[in-house]
Amino acid sequence: MANRLLSANEVAEYLGVPLRTLYHWRRLDEGPRAYRVGKRLRFRLADVDAWLEQRADSDPAA
Repeated sequence: MANRLLSANEVAEYLGVPLRTLYHWRRLDEGPRAYRVGKRLRFRLADVDAWLEQRADSDPAA
């Protein structure tokens, strides 16, 4: 399941953030890794989870 490709809407829902926030992170090169498939952005669930883990490790409040 970790290789499943998610849409931007699914990732935003998974992370509990607005879709605009996900696109904002992408513009700042701060969000999870994305792949362009045709005209659409797709995200691997494993990449999203790895991005979350990386942020947890770098969070001084954690």
